[in-house]
Amino acid sequence: MTTNELNQTAQALLDIKNQIAQLQEEAEALTDALKGAMVEAGREELAGDGWSASWKNIKQTRFDAAAFRRENPTLAAQYMKQTTTTRFTLA
Repeated sequence: MTTNELNQTAQALLDIKNQIAQLQEEAEALTDALKGAMVEAGREELAGDGWSASWKNIKQTRFDAAAFRRENPTLAAQYMKQTTTTRFTLA
């Protein structure tokens, strides 16, 4: 690719990432509006023409790795493994 093509490609990617961020903000606002309507109606589920939404508490049990490492550092070290990843960033 030429320098000009690289600049155009990078700028196009940055533009798309900005659009995605804006759409995510809009989606969060719309989600909050639906949640607000559910709270106002005192309901965990709502439905309309071609859509349904639910907002419920779900209990989960998860392993607290940080606490385990803090309280059992020697044992935790025996099960640690190092990995390598590749990260692409564009700013």
